[in-house]
Amino acid sequence: MRDSYLVFGQPLIEQAEIDEVVGSMQAAWLGTGPKAAEFERRVAAYKGVPHAVGLNSCTAGLHLACVVLGLEPGDEIITTPMTFCASINAIIHAGATPVLADVDPVTMNIDPEAVRRAITPRTKAILPVHFAGRSCAMDELMAIAKQHDLKVIEDCAHAIETEYHGQKAGTIGDLGVLSFYSTKNIVTGEGGMVLTRDAELAQRTKMMGLHGMSSDAWKRFSDDGYRHYDVEEIGFKYNMMDLQAAIGMHQIDRVEAYWQRRQVIWNRYLEAFANMPLQTPATWPDNERHALHLFTLLVNEADAGISRDNMLIALHKQNIGTGVHYRAIPDLKVYRERCGWRSEDYPNAKMIGDRTLSLPLSPKLTDQDVEDVIAAVANAVDC
Repeated sequence: MRDSYLVFGQPLIEQAEIDEVVGSMQAAWLGTGPKAAEFERRVAAYKGVPHAVGLNSCTAGLHLACVVLGLEPGDEIITTPMTFCASINAIIHAGATPVLADVDPVTMNIDPEAVRRAITPRTKAILPVHFAGRSCAMDELMAIAKQHDLKVIEDCAHAIETEYHGQKAGTIGDLGVLSFYSTKNIVTGEGGMVLTRDAELAQRTKMMGLHGMSSDAWKRFSDDGYRHYDVEEIGFKYNMMDLQAAIGMHQIDRVEAYWQRRQVIWNRYLEAFANMPLQTPATWPDNERHALHLFTLLVNEADAGISRDNMLIALHKQNIGTGVHYRAIPDLKVYRERCGWRSEDYPNAKMIGDRTLSLPLSPKLTDQDVEDVIAAVANAVDC
């Protein structure tokens, strides 16, 4: 067994971002400023969109996406039960009503046919989540959206590198939202970004992310002199700081190198687990690109001889950190009570939520770390 604990999702922080953060502190510009703007520019260039708006979290981005698209109380937004609670909370905070559509048991992404069945006269938008970094079936979802005149918000928290039929995730719908949380493929500690091809949506997102003011602090105190601002709407305090962007602007430059390292780890896991009584992630079509954000095992106690929860404990005792992505949303207390959702109505999400377990998959992992994970899994299932 390893001597030290292997933390799940630990990011790789290199000297360039450390120096950039120190530079921000020495310059005493900590809030939204030139580095936030530069990070936005670099992410927009990587994703191939004209507009990217940096925010303090992906959750903020999802909330603002609902707001700037004009979704109102009584409007319904269809999303997946296999997601983090932030996807649901953002809809509720915007005043809209979340509606769940079950997932495909293989891709673990929202099932377009389930979306069709969930549409009502009140449906105004679809919020697909590219789970673990695998793209949703966007052609089908966009066709449904066009047929019913619905908006599409892509939750790309797992999907900065994801591509679908030659298109980059987050650029297919009306808005895409990225996460730079500390366990994500590109990190700023906390942080998010909204992507769009629509200049008006970008402008309103930026304005609503900074109190509804007409110009941000950097522009007010530029070399051109002082500019009075106005407050045009009742906005939020969601802007990204330069301290966050100082990390991200170097991380984004290494996004491909990090993806390649995770691919090596992914393939080693697939090789090692091929003959174990565990379900590994499904393959994907050649015309798609997986972001390789989460390597999820499904643990069926009847096959593995151990439950998912006991396997979590067994790996923890061997100094291996893990994650659960995710328990099905209807299994969580507040949504059962508030929304009346029942797990049995979403059987695929329930099955995944009861069995899923995520293994470490960070570019920071050494080859020995990877072998330690494999050995611990083998010990847990007695292989």
